[in-house]
Amino acid sequence: MPPENATQAVLPHFSRELVQWQKNHGRHSLPWQNTRDPYRVWLSEIMLQQTQVATVLGYYARFLNRFPDVSDLAAAHTDEVLGLWSGLGYYSRARNLHRCAQQVVANHGGQFPRTAEELQTLPGIGPSTAAAIASFCFSERIAILDGNVKRVLTRVLAFDGDMAQGSQEKKLREIANELLPTTDLKESMPRYTQGIMDLGATVCTSRRPACLLCPVHKICFGFASGEPEKYPVKTRKLKRSAQSLSLLWAQRPDGSVWLERRPATGIWGGLYCLPVFESEEALLAFLPKKLLARTEVLPPFRHVLTHKDLHLSPVIAGFAATQKMPSAHEGADSESESYGAWFTPADWPALGLPAPIRKLLEANR
Repeated sequence: MPPENATQAVLPHFSRELVQWQKNHGRHSLPWQNTRDPYRVWLSEIMLQQTQVATVLGYYARFLNRFPDVSDLAAAHTDEVLGLWSGLGYYSRARNLHRCAQQVVANHGGQFPRTAEELQTLPGIGPSTAAAIASFCFSERIAILDGNVKRVLTRVLAFDGDMAQGSQEKKLREIANELLPTTDLKESMPRYTQGIMDLGATVCTSRRPACLLCPVHKICFGFASGEPEKYPVKTRKLKRSAQSLSLLWAQRPDGSVWLERRPATGIWGGLYCLPVFESEEALLAFLPKKLLARTEVLPPFRHVLTHKDLHLSPVIAGFAATQKMPSAHEGADSESESYGAWFTPADWPALGLPAPIRKLLEANR
């Protein structure tokens, strides 16, 4: 909990100082800024979840070039959406992005709802994303609470509640809404929302915050304590794990490779991928015996996910020109009408492929 009366001490100054700081020192040049188009704001917010700005810039431009508005995205095939998303990670975001666009067109006449409450009824839009769209585009007085904002607020208030507990996050959200601007909302809400995000990203950083450059350091209880970096408090840490998988690289003489769609849930859900096996032994047991003489085990490599290290071991198997792939194994989405097929190198760019699989194929063309 924050020190007694911390919220009341901060309340008269916080939003005013933040709005003024954003106007003079905040970020203004990112491509999704200076717009009230909910489609562009929504697209950027989804892409920026768990992803650095520098990584998002190129994907954002490519998506807008291919899908200039929500109706274009809604009309696209899922595979094309996943193909453009390939390499950005967290692929459930791409599937929800597509579903959301389809619902906006089908149920809302191609117009995004104008309140955070209504926006949260759409696939993939949680409270913070809904608040960002509603405040940026429609000036709704509602607080976002992403990682940057949590860091700023917990430090300013010296809020020592455990952010791993839902009750404490709810309490911080209530305080965040108290601190919002109360006047001239049309201009102040978008600027305040951008300002608190900018402050967390550029000044109130996780490590070595530049406190003396902060517009609210004089009313910051964390700064006054001399230990701003102890906030936010979060006791539950996600543990890293490791997993070893074998990949079947089945290739015909013309260079075409067998790729199959992964199940919707789990790693690389819904993407096309080389067949995945739990072990090399399981992979070799899956192949017809006459193929074993035409296999080659490639050097294993590691792919790092946010909370897991994947150790991947490819095995190339040379199939004949008309030779068919054996029936689907347990790692494939065998219930899909087209769970797998042979794809030539010319087909690969348009497919939704996991980043390590695309890199592997391209490096060995």
